[in-house]
Amino acid sequence: MTAEPARTGEGPAAGTERAAAPGGARVVPAAVRGVPVRRSGFGEFVARAHARGELVVQPRMGFSDPGEMRAGLLATKRAGATTVGTLTLDSYTRVGEHDAARRALEAGVRLNGYPIVAQSAARTRAVLDGALDEGFPVQVRHGSARPQRIMTALAEVGLHATEGGPASYCLPYGRVPLRESVENWVECCRLLAAVRETGGEPHLETFGGCMMGQLCPPSLLVAISLLEGLFFCQNGLSDVSLSYAQQTSGVQDEEAVAALRRLAAEFLPTPYWHIVVYTYMGVFPQTPEGAADLLAASARLAVRSGASRLIVKTAAEAFGIPTVGENVTALEHAARVAAAERSAPPGRADGDSEVYAEARAFVEAVLDLDGVVARSLPRAFERGYLDVPFCLHPDNAGRSRSTIDDSGRLRWTAVGAMPLGRSSVAGLTRPLTSGGLLSSLSYMQHSYDRAGLDGAAGRPIAAGPAGPAALTAHEAYQAPGSLQNHGSHQTHGARQPDETPETHETPRTPTPESTRNRP
Repeated sequence: MTAEPARTGEGPAAGTERAAAPGGARVVPAAVRGVPVRRSGFGEFVARAHARGELVVQPRMGFSDPGEMRAGLLATKRAGATTVGTLTLDSYTRVGEHDAARRALEAGVRLNGYPIVAQSAARTRAVLDGALDEGFPVQVRHGSARPQRIMTALAEVGLHATEGGPASYCLPYGRVPLRESVENWVECCRLLAAVRETGGEPHLETFGGCMMGQLCPPSLLVAISLLEGLFFCQNGLSDVSLSYAQQTSGVQDEEAVAALRRLAAEFLPTPYWHIVVYTYMGVFPQTPEGAADLLAASARLAVRSGASRLIVKTAAEAFGIPTVGENVTALEHAARVAAAERSAPPGRADGDSEVYAEARAFVEAVLDLDGVVARSLPRAFERGYLDVPFCLHPDNAGRSRSTIDDSGRLRWTAVGAMPLGRSSVAGLTRPLTSGGLLSSLSYMQHSYDRAGLDGAAGRPIAAGPAGPAALTAHEAYQAPGSLQNHGSHQTHGARQPDETPETHETPRTPTPESTRNRP
């Protein structure tokens, strides 16, 4: 496994040799000599925290009211944890309906995120004033397949970190053709890379490790995350992060993060990268205890797998957009669990696993089409080499299927034209019924809610099957960072843009009466 130097997060030190692939297979060499020295910024902040043994925790927070957005950033900055800030954008901005966002603001309608394009640069700078600094970088999260104006707007106000990707912010979210999304993201990478000319250090995180949120086997998540990270590097960026969303099996998740780390060391042409884990992005537990347990499991996953950053979710996820207080509670709970896990024996999985073998097969199949990812990625989806299960986008083949096996692992039941052997589906070819699909979608919710209800009376909510205790359920939600200490800043409307796929590409202009039903 590659060393993790202090300056470069989880990436290997510049000038080090990359490990050879098994069997002498092709490895893309790291062109570290051509990578500019990283300046202070989002990636450097995360790298320094990782070197200190601290997990960076981050909310998925966005409010349309500038005062609420500013309050959220300041509360995140003051939380009892190592944090970075988030501006999550609204659904209108995601799909490029900036005039509709302006009309909503003028009508006093509260959106489900911050409309960075519709708001003036002066207003956004005022939101960031006193919050954004070298000790508290801020990332913009958006969900757009056409993000050019978002990139321009964030750079104009001095922000240099964002996330997304040509496949991961296209296929789950609408009907924008994949080839168009790829072209848009080529342009966006170059727009973001240009902030170096003004003294900034751009950072781009791939959302590829969270395709559809749930029921996608980890090997495909790992492969898309790696390929989008390589795409970013090929289009002018040298400071990137690779994502992986917690799934249904803790053991399989650790294998997946190990596989992602190994592939990054083998394929990325930059030493400046780190891994970010997302707390489970599917149907969330409804009990406070179940939600806290699931968050704790993701924090332990992040620590045990050596990830540098964790995107948290809150106890309110099953019901609506979290308040500022609920976000801070989640941040501090995750930080406590992570700190406790640091004292446990190390638990990193071996990178040589079934997940790694499948993910590498995907990556090599794509790069064999063309080493330039902007050209090979659309071809791979056209040929079905990459095929996301249950994704209805017209450019996804739709022939793959998956299930949760008896041990909780996500497995393929049909692979279509993907470059996987028959062993990938051996013994798992039973048809998936509508009832089975609904059960699979609710697997984590039911598992954690049952556990929460079975032991809610004083059970340590940060204690999993092999994890250390932190706080009881009652203590966690009365602790510093709870609603009693931070107040309520609830917004109305739909979920945050980077969680649930859109079913319509263009939302209708909301009226005050329809605010809670916005896309």
